[in-house]
Amino acid sequence: MGLDDIVEKGKDLIEDNKEKIDAALHSEQAEGVSDNILDGIAGFANKVTGGKFEEQIGGVRDNVDKAVGNE
Repeated sequence: MGLDDIVEKGKDLIEDNKEKIDAALHSEQAEGVSDNILDGIAGFANKVTGGKFEEQIGGVRDNVDKAVGNE
């Protein structure tokens, strides 16, 4: 089995389970996990930049948060 076969099987697996994947990404649990991860990344980015881009980082964090979870 080559890499192309593995990629194709992965695509098929995703396509066959699209509804389950979508439900999982928009669940309460995903919301909590994503909030923790996004808060950590935003906090790290703010620390590294000395807070210089805090508003922009917060905006990106909020946009990404809208795509994952249920809020």
